[in-house]
Amino acid sequence: MHNIRHILSEKGQDIWSVESTQTVYDAVRQMAELGVGALMVIDEGHLVGMFSERDYARKVILAGRASRETHVADVMTKDPTTIHPSATAQEGLALMTKKRFRHLPVMDDKVLVGLVSIGDLVNAVIDDQQALIEQLERYVAGQ
Repeated sequence: MHNIRHILSEKGQDIWSVESTQTVYDAVRQMAELGVGALMVIDEGHLVGMFSERDYARKVILAGRASRETHVADVMTKDPTTIHPSATAQEGLALMTKKRFRHLPVMDDKVLVGLVSIGDLVNAVIDDQQALIEQLERYVAGQ
């Protein structure tokens, strides 16, 4: 069964981030350049929030704000929910489904070690289920 640590080791532990004082425009431009849907907001080495496409759509566009004049701190999701690397993919997926978000920072003893997306977790759960099916088929076949 995949845990978060294993998922990070496969996908990489790159941490894409912005500071809360940066403009929303700069954050959205960075997300577009990186091809990601969210950035961690890190100030002085500490995770203080998350900024996502959803934040941009709901808190900037629909609120009629100007992205070149709005700071990330004004629209980010503050104090994001995190998960420990030893948690399973299923635990992460359940947490994300319950709280209705798509990106989950991974913290190990107050140290940010990566980020997993809902897609990462869904793929891991599917892989786990496929491995179980193959194992059961071998068992039933007497191998």
